[in-house]
Amino acid sequence: MNEKESQIFHLIKENPFITQNEIAGKLNLSRSAIAGYISSLTKQGKLLGRAYILPEDKRIVCIGGANMDRKSMLEQVFCLETSNPVRTTSTLGGVARNIAENLGRLGADVHLLTIVGDDREGKEVLARTNEYVKILPSLEVAGQSTGTYTAILDEQGNMAVALADMGIYDTVDIPFIEKRWSHIAASAMVLLDTNFPKEVIGYIIERCTNEGIPVSVVPVSIPKLDRLPEDLRDLEWLILNREEAEVLSGMTVNNDDSVQLAASRILAQGIRNVVITRSEKGLYYANNTGESGFLIGQPADSVVDVTGAGDSLASGIMLGAIEGYSILESCQYGMACASMTIRSSETVSPALNRPSLEKEKESLFQKETN
Repeated sequence: MNEKESQIFHLIKENPFITQNEIAGKLNLSRSAIAGYISSLTKQGKLLGRAYILPEDKRIVCIGGANMDRKSMLEQVFCLETSNPVRTTSTLGGVARNIAENLGRLGADVHLLTIVGDDREGKEVLARTNEYVKILPSLEVAGQSTGTYTAILDEQGNMAVALADMGIYDTVDIPFIEKRWSHIAASAMVLLDTNFPKEVIGYIIERCTNEGIPVSVVPVSIPKLDRLPEDLRDLEWLILNREEAEVLSGMTVNNDDSVQLAASRILAQGIRNVVITRSEKGLYYANNTGESGFLIGQPADSVVDVTGAGDSLASGIMLGAIEGYSILESCQYGMACASMTIRSSETVSPALNRPSLEKEKESLFQKETN
């Protein structure tokens, strides 16, 4: 900001409903000049739209998928080439959307930038998400179908196979992001999944890096790992499962030693914090300042449904990060959030809130914190 912009910004901060004429009188400038300065501040992300909304210190913008999840759980052992009895449920999904809802339930100031179809599913996704998340940056697109994700779970609740119809996200382009940049510029953290096209993801990461906005990434699948840019320098967090870590590290990850080596290889690409999840074995975390460690997962006999566990883990980690906790404690929040999710049949646990998360974290990790 230049000197005049700074003066105007502070007047608006003192009174967000001050008029342009009042600002002009205080600074001895014309109203048209004030309008020009305010337009510049809006483009910079210092102000957001009418009533001069100011950026929040801890705002998180989640960018990526929002779809309908359909889960079919087998009632007995799967048999090929025949009909298998299942129980089917539908719920809201999408990695970015799930993370946003988890964060919203935890009291975070979170915005969702996504795209849905102008159909019944899209309207339901946005309406129900809006209960916990600000959806102003999102868009309904005519002539497109909202993304769908269909998971087949075995009789223990573990994923056997999943099918994703996400063609709508391929329509997202850089101008779509540019029109919504003021929302991104006002954030303290950007969380990306890998549903959008590679050039869009690369643009967001590069521009955020240039503007000093921390970016964290949660890939959605191995096939969409190639949507990440080749240069991953300056990513704040990269949260991966074991299979994704194998691809990015170029090695097999099958024990404690190999997961540590894989994390080291990934950190060497310039990423600040990396987390590798290991299903029931928990996770391994490491950062570029030398902190690292293992956290143990939830006992298998307590699992109801693993769908959404990775998204909720990322949510807890982001909550800890935005509030300034260490990598260890941020991952403890993530594990506590995932623990609550896998004991629920919902992709986002309806029991999740800040007090319940704190209680879960204390229960899981009281030995580490005593």
